[in-house]
Amino acid sequence: MNTVLVVGATGVVGEAALAHFAASPGWTPIAVSRRRPAALGALRHLPLDLADPEACRAACAELGAVSHVVYAAVAEKPGLVAGWRDAAQMQLNLRMLQNLLGPLSEAAPGLAHVTLLQGAKAYGAHVGHLAPVPARETAPRDPHENFYWLQEDYIRELAARRGFAWTIFRPAIVVGAAWGAAMNPLLPLGAYAALRREEGQPFSYPGGVLQISEIVGADLLAEAFAWAGTAGAARHETFNITNGDVFAWRDAWPALAAAFGVEAGPDEPMRLSEYLSARAALWDGVVRREGLQSLALDAFLGESHHYADVLLRRDVETIGRPTLLSTIKLRQAGFAGCRDSVDSVRRWIGELQARKLLPKP
Repeated sequence: MNTVLVVGATGVVGEAALAHFAASPGWTPIAVSRRRPAALGALRHLPLDLADPEACRAACAELGAVSHVVYAAVAEKPGLVAGWRDAAQMQLNLRMLQNLLGPLSEAAPGLAHVTLLQGAKAYGAHVGHLAPVPARETAPRDPHENFYWLQEDYIRELAARRGFAWTIFRPAIVVGAAWGAAMNPLLPLGAYAALRREEGQPFSYPGGVLQISEIVGADLLAEAFAWAGTAGAARHETFNITNGDVFAWRDAWPALAAAFGVEAGPDEPMRLSEYLSARAALWDGVVRREGLQSLALDAFLGESHHYADVLLRRDVETIGRPTLLSTIKLRQAGFAGCRDSVDSVRRWIGELQARKLLPKP
């Protein structure tokens, strides 16, 4: 039996990983998060602040049976984007990882594998660098400051000393059903759909010209984590991961409208962060009438409304150079899971509705 510590268990990635391991024979998951996961059931939960080194050390003393770690925790700043270049924020994310894995690697003699998350920002588009199309894991490290590199260097050094294996995943845009997430675009899009309906307005596309991207369902990521935890071909490797197709929010808009149960309308460029923030009281009314979970709009959104503005690019009038990720390395290593991205978006919107986080159609 493997015991996997899922760190960041209320995030869009960690929540899906926790559910997958809980349903998989041979795995016993333990959740680590400051907030208790909603669907925890009988699973063990550690309400841990990773920025507190003493709390982490005390908690790790009781985790001697842990064999695997999925580290999906991240600290982001309000407004999201500015924090991506903030040196203090980078150091905070490094310390959080160190605070947990340092004492855990001492307390858990059977620690065999750690999964770490990076992302497409590894290829530097957010700082103006032009990634090759497609971006490949085998390319030299892009020369920009990023907490990814700080964490990666640390995990490599610690693994060499302690004798465990590691795998790094670089997912495309992740979609799932976790509320309060830093980067779950379905949260602001769902809130936008509900509020436009409340105002008697159509679900108009708020972005700029069509942009080509890729997404990955949080459930597919969770399957890849379980594979990497025991696959020899995943040891000490970095993998891009996507659903396996390409995706454009603009072209998927009719499918989103149908899933939310609203009517699409003519394009209406706007910043969702501004639109949504101005309608917190209106959201409260939707929540009461529809019998949704009692969450204020800012708590529901996390920082994801800022993320949606990045993705939809309201002011962009031409197709930009996309960051597209090659997933050949992952498939050649033995993991061939895939999803249809429009189906993936529909599936997670349905989950948000089933959890009474968004109104049903």
